[in-house]
Amino acid sequence: MLVIRAVKTDDLDALIEMARQAGSGMTTLKPDRKMLGDRVATAVASFNESIPPEKRDYMFVLEHTEDGSIAGVCAIKGAVGLTEPFYNYRIGTLVHCSRELNVFTRMETLYLSNDLTGSSELCSLFLLPQYRAGFNGKWLSKSRFLFIAQFQQLFTEKIIAEMRGYQDENGVSPFYEGLGRHFFKMDFDHVDGLTALGKKSFIAELMPRQPLYVDYLPDSARDVIGKVHTSTQPARKLLENEGMHYEGYVDIFDAGPVLQGRVSELRAVRDSVLAEAVEGVHEEETEHLLVSNTRLTDFRMILTRGVPGAARIALSAQEMSQLHVQAGEEVRTLPLNTRKNANA
Repeated sequence: MLVIRAVKTDDLDALIEMARQAGSGMTTLKPDRKMLGDRVATAVASFNESIPPEKRDYMFVLEHTEDGSIAGVCAIKGAVGLTEPFYNYRIGTLVHCSRELNVFTRMETLYLSNDLTGSSELCSLFLLPQYRAGFNGKWLSKSRFLFIAQFQQLFTEKIIAEMRGYQDENGVSPFYEGLGRHFFKMDFDHVDGLTALGKKSFIAELMPRQPLYVDYLPDSARDVIGKVHTSTQPARKLLENEGMHYEGYVDIFDAGPVLQGRVSELRAVRDSVLAEAVEGVHEEETEHLLVSNTRLTDFRMILTRGVPGAARIALSAQEMSQLHVQAGEEVRTLPLNTRKNANA
């Protein structure tokens, strides 16, 4: 069986190997032992509530319980940009008009922005290739929303997700080559790695603060603004189905879109319910449900079948063991699929 649980200190080696497979462009998951080690330590402290909510970084792993191996990872940061700058480009519009010449032009521009500072962030979603089947990817991504629904008080009202930007078949970012390289004079992977290590002062030092006209960029760079990496397309669609949307903010290096949402408007917050766990099987028609316990310090979640919205959910003894709950305890449930896709 698979279970999603809070990260532990001894997961570090597995996470480093996973980061190696993730490749470039995933800034929050790099195969750097110190960076990941510090992050895991922060996550453990987050679940133990020993650091302030805005400094917390909740990391979750998908564990194969038969051998304890780690199949995937995802995370939620309590707030971004409060200890180090958080940059994005905001896409804006400048109008140039001359009545005398009868010329009116609207031009898209890129503004270097810190507008999203303080937002909670969904990040670090990665699933090993051999587990990318069935509902595993969907479940792993949506698990974060059920966690947020259970612990809304720990997060800001605005939540964001930076999506991995487009790269060609050779791993080249057209946007970076068309813009960033002119200012940073180094390869994309080097810049991405510096950012992952928290070394961001060079962004303010080297990037122009003036608006940049999109029309001045080469076609290859313009065409990928707001476009996701091929492997990230399903993740973007999933997040949009859960209540997040694109509002014209993109990553400054690869121009991947930043999705935004309001916590109070997320599907998981609207549709998840608390239910009593009982041992047994359902006789009614069932759907795939996310089911979690309600404990922050030992958060665990499974994917099972049940009746959406019911006041009680029947779980097997093994499922209760996976959740670390007993009969009569409260759990939180959420349909895996949105209503329109309930039979998917």
